[in-house]
Amino acid sequence: MKKVYIRGVGSISSQKTLDNKEFLDEITGYNDTVISVVNPVYKDYIPPAAARRMAKGVKMGVVASKVALEDAGLENVDAIITGTGMGCVVDSEKFVSAIIDNNEEFLTPTSFIQSTHNTVGGQIALGLGCKGYNFTYVHASNSFESAMLDAKMQLEFDEASSILIGGVDELGAHTVKIHRLIDHIKPVEVSPANLLDSGTKGAVFSEGANFFVLGNAKKENTYAELVAVETFNDLPEENLLEAVKKFLIDNNVLIEDIDVLIQGNNGDVVYDRYYNSLSQGIFSKTQQIYYKHLCGEFNTASSFGVWLGAKILKTQQVPDIVALNDVKTSKLETILLYNQYRGENHSFTLLRKC
Repeated sequence: MKKVYIRGVGSISSQKTLDNKEFLDEITGYNDTVISVVNPVYKDYIPPAAARRMAKGVKMGVVASKVALEDAGLENVDAIITGTGMGCVVDSEKFVSAIIDNNEEFLTPTSFIQSTHNTVGGQIALGLGCKGYNFTYVHASNSFESAMLDAKMQLEFDEASSILIGGVDELGAHTVKIHRLIDHIKPVEVSPANLLDSGTKGAVFSEGANFFVLGNAKKENTYAELVAVETFNDLPEENLLEAVKKFLIDNNVLIEDIDVLIQGNNGDVVYDRYYNSLSQGIFSKTQQIYYKHLCGEFNTASSFGVWLGAKILKTQQVPDIVALNDVKTSKLETILLYNQYRGENHSFTLLRKC
């Protein structure tokens, strides 16, 4: 089987991450419970007439994918695979609201057509003229990992040489209200520096789009090798340690080989215990970093974690803002990422310096 590499990245998040020449040089602060992305100038990437008809999630995905392709030095790819938890949720809300407001009569289909989860992948393909494999995974907070795993297997078996993958989710006003009602969003405002010390339930909700060009040939601009990905729909806390050990053993990696542990801590006092069991246990002497205090929580937030890991391995530096403990490693070669959301949809991702 061939190895798989990250060759290009594009990120739109609550931070200024779109410019690949920078790496969290300037941090955008907030004191809120729901945060939006730092919007690029969309007309620089999408004709204004087309952009007006696109949902925000579609625009984010199109721009992030274009940046990733440019970063990889490619104009097209063999396949496009996206992951999204909620799809174009704003258009979904519009259509459902129209059903109610119009008493189920005289409905226009536009919002319904644009609300499907595969709209992002479809729009990217139309823009590129890509007629290859195009698939969208909707697996809640494992959506991006499913897309990444699909691409990895295709590249390993040489079914494709370059694949564009991404994770994208947008905020919807009605959806946010629902999450507030069921205590999935923090009850009071919090700043990035105080997120893990908030002592409250829920997370800071957000949105974003993170895209990557994967290939099975190592190039000069390659970020990292994507060694392995594994997901679990359900993983009891008492079985987490054994699952991590088995994942590492299956990939011929020792615990002491992990130079950096990247975790998806989101400040939820109930569910951050999963992360604490690793950070205070077998990885207590490992350099640890986190990222959801910067990008917020959403179904494909783990894609921001992969972006962070890839940038660390390429630049060989760890920004101080993401440090979770005081341990400093002498080398940055192997990174393990662990993510879960509310005790479900766990994932392990292994990255290695090229």
